[in-house]
Amino acid sequence: MTKPQTVIEASWEVVNKVGGIYTVVRTKAELLVNTYKQYVLVGPLFPGRHNVEFTEQAPPERYVHVFEELRQEGIQCVYGVWNIPGNPQVVLLNAQHSHIDVNAVKGQLWEQFGVDSLRAAYEYDEPLRWAWAVGRFMELMQSSTDEPIVGHFHEWMAGLALLYLRMKKSRVRSVFTTHATMLGRTISGSTDINLYDSLPDLDFPRLAKELHVEDKYTTELACAKNAHVFTTVSEITGIEAEHVLLRKPDVLLFNGICRSQYPDVNDSSPMHIRARERMRDFLNYYFFSHYSFDLEHSVTFFASGRYEYRNKGLDVFTKALGKLNYELKKVPDSKTVIVFYFIPGDTQGIKTEVLEERQAFSAMQSYLDKNADDVVRRIMRQAQRIDSLSAKDILSEEAYQHVKQLAKALAHAGNPPLVTHNIPGEEHDPIVAGFRAHGLLNRAEDKVKVVRYPVYLTGKDGLLDLTYDEAVAGSHLGVFPSYYEPWGYTPMEAAAMGVPAITTDLAGFGRFVQTQQEKGVFVLKRYNRSEQDVVEDLFVMLKEFCQKNRSERRELKAAAQKLSEQTDWQVFIKHYYDAHQRAYESKD
Repeated sequence: MTKPQTVIEASWEVVNKVGGIYTVVRTKAELLVNTYKQYVLVGPLFPGRHNVEFTEQAPPERYVHVFEELRQEGIQCVYGVWNIPGNPQVVLLNAQHSHIDVNAVKGQLWEQFGVDSLRAAYEYDEPLRWAWAVGRFMELMQSSTDEPIVGHFHEWMAGLALLYLRMKKSRVRSVFTTHATMLGRTISGSTDINLYDSLPDLDFPRLAKELHVEDKYTTELACAKNAHVFTTVSEITGIEAEHVLLRKPDVLLFNGICRSQYPDVNDSSPMHIRARERMRDFLNYYFFSHYSFDLEHSVTFFASGRYEYRNKGLDVFTKALGKLNYELKKVPDSKTVIVFYFIPGDTQGIKTEVLEERQAFSAMQSYLDKNADDVVRRIMRQAQRIDSLSAKDILSEEAYQHVKQLAKALAHAGNPPLVTHNIPGEEHDPIVAGFRAHGLLNRAEDKVKVVRYPVYLTGKDGLLDLTYDEAVAGSHLGVFPSYYEPWGYTPMEAAAMGVPAITTDLAGFGRFVQTQQEKGVFVLKRYNRSEQDVVEDLFVMLKEFCQKNRSERRELKAAAQKLSEQTDWQVFIKHYYDAHQRAYESKD
C-alpha cells in the first residue's frame, strides 16, 4: 500500500496556545514527523509577538518559489521549527495586508457552498483571510508535485482553506476535523435545550440564526460536506455531528497524551506528598485562621477547565457537594472534604484578608523554623512525658509569648472566604452563587469546604505557588461531570498523574473509558438522564470515595495510571494514519 508522502496540517492553534487543539497538535507531532517524508504544520503569524517555542529559519529550496508567490500577493510567510519533540517544520502566514478581498470571498462562499457570513464580525474575517492564504499555500505546494498532498484542517478556521481548495479544484486531498460543533457548543452553553435528548427534533439553521452563529455553522456544514474525509474526536461528537453537520464521521480521531511525560507509579507518590504539604500550608492560613479541623482526616477534590458553568458540569457538581455536605454533617467522625475550583477568570488581586493571613502564617512559620533546634532539644529532654507536653513545655517563655502574638495576628473572625481573589461582580458569579444556594458557606460545622481559585496555576501565583500538574498530584480526586465535552483532557491528565477522576458518558473520554477494563476513572451517566438523577448519582460517587481508606485510594491511583497507558499517542495515532490514508486514496 502506497502511503502519502506529504501531509500538511493546518490549525489556528499551531504555535498559538488558545485551547485544547494546541495540545492535540503539539503532542502528536513527533510521531507524524517520523512517519511521513514531509510533514508540515501551518499556523497564523502575529507580527511582533515573540514566541520562544518557535525558531525562524531560512526556508528550504522547495518553499522559496511558493513564498515568493505569496509575498507578491501581500501574504507574509515565515518558515521555522516548533521547539517541541520532533521539531516539526512550521509555516506561519499573515494575510492582514494581502490582496484578498474578504467581501468578494464571502460572496463566492455563499454562491458555491451556502456559507452565510453576511453578519460575520472581525472574529470571522481574520481567520478567513488567514485560511485563504493557507489554501493558496497548499495549492502552490501541490502544483510542484504529481503526488497528491494530504491537507488536514482543524475546525472552521482552517476548514475555510479546504473550501478554497475545493473552489480551485485542487488535487489536495482533505481531512476535516471538528473538535466540537460551534452550534452544539453554543446551544449547550447558552440555552436550556437538552442537546442530546433533542438532536433529532431541532431546527439547526433556525437556531444558528437565533444564536448569531450562522457564519460558523454554515462554514462547518460546508467543510463537513466537501471534505474527502470527515472526522471528529469522539463517539459523542460523532453523534452530534451526524445531526448538526449532516454527515457521519468517517474516522474518530481520539485525543491522546505522551504518557512518557507523566510520572510513573514510583514517582507519583513522592510528588503527591510534596504537593499535598504545599496545599496544606495554604489551608493552614486560609481556614485555620478562622477555625481548625483535622487535615489528616480529610480528602481533596478539584475541578478545572474553562469557565462554562453548565457545559463543564459545575452546576451539578456544586449541587452534589451541597448534598454531600448535608449528609456528612450527620455522620460522626466523617472526613472533611476540601474542594478547589481551579477555574480561571477575571480577577482584581488577592483578597486583603487572605494576604494578611498568609503574611501572619509566613511570619509564624519563619520564626518556628529559626527556633526549631531549641524546640527539638526541649522535646527530647522531656520525651518521657510526651503525652502531657504543652506549648509552654516545648517553647522558651520568650518564644511562647512571641508565637502567641503571631497566632493572635493570624486569627480572623467569621468564615473563610469562598473566593481567594477579588472578582468583578462576585455576588453574581455563578460558582459563588451556587455555593451560597447549596449551603457551601465554609462554616466551622460544614464538612465540605470550598475554594474558588480563579487564576492560572503557574507555580508563582502568590498563594498555592503550584503548577497545575502539582496541584493535581496533591489532590485525591478530580471531578469533571461535563454536560458538553467532545473529548475531555482534564480527567485523562489527572489519571496520567495517578489521580482518580470522574468524567461522564457525554464526554468523549468518558465514552472511551467505558470500553476499558481499568476503572481508575469513574463514568457518571448523563446521557438522556434527568439532572436530579445525575446529581444523586454524583453525590453517591463522592460519598463512596470519601469512605475509602488509604489502601483503597492507592489501588485507584494505580488503576488510573494503568488506564492512562491506553490513551498514549502511540495507541491513538493509528486513527490519524487511517484518516490520511483514506484521503490519499479518495477520488474526486
